[in-house]
Amino acid sequence: MISKVVICGVDTSGLPKLTAAEQDELMRRIKSGDAAARERFIVGNMRLVLSLVRRFWAKNANADDVFQAGCVGLIKAIDNFDLSVGVKFSTYAVPLIIGEIKRYLRDGNSLRVSRSIRDTAYRILKVREQLETEDDNVTYDKIADKMNIAVSEVAYALDAISDPVSLYDPVYNKSGDELLLVDQIFDKKNNDEVWTERAALYEAISRLDEREKSIVLLRYFEGKTQTEISAAVGISQAQVSRLEKSALGRIREEIG
Repeated sequence: MISKVVICGVDTSGLPKLTAAEQDELMRRIKSGDAAARERFIVGNMRLVLSLVRRFWAKNANADDVFQAGCVGLIKAIDNFDLSVGVKFSTYAVPLIIGEIKRYLRDGNSLRVSRSIRDTAYRILKVREQLETEDDNVTYDKIADKMNIAVSEVAYALDAISDPVSLYDPVYNKSGDELLLVDQIFDKKNNDEVWTERAALYEAISRLDEREKSIVLLRYFEGKTQTEISAAVGISQAQVSRLEKSALGRIREEIG
């Protein structure tokens, strides 16, 4: 499910996988102060971080930095996880990992404007101020004509130094409760709940044995029929049906 990627010096294709039983045992040891168990648990859950990091990869964000932010969220989740609550670790960890990545993108990845553009913008502001003493209606065209530059250059320079509106800036509804701008932008295909469920699904599939995993991928990701899978895998259609049913049962149990 995760292709070979080298990020932060780590070959993600070689990251280990932990079974549910191994995760439970390691978490119990972590809560008892076992540092080695904590280290192994962190490495064993980096695939979960990577699956969430992919959502935020963009041209203006360094993949290594985003991955590191996700790992910070993972470590916070490990340190604060309560065994008595009775929820899966991944269910608890995903929102914390996403939150830490969003915090990095909001606070540590601001856009930089070149010196030449800033200088042009400040000259434009001075000219605009001069023109406003004579004219109440100062337009980009008048500024451009006064400075003998293109109107597009005026617009671009002023836009470059204006404060951008962050999706994570607080806004307020009528009741006065604080909300984030991003909370008001809803995408049924890409909201946090969908991503949490998808991460949990991928994790559950990764725990299947190779034959069951192949059948699930062929059946539900490539749309093959049981007969087609039977020919591809080299077993009877009845065996495909039985293994498919068993795999789906295990996936439901893992996610549930």
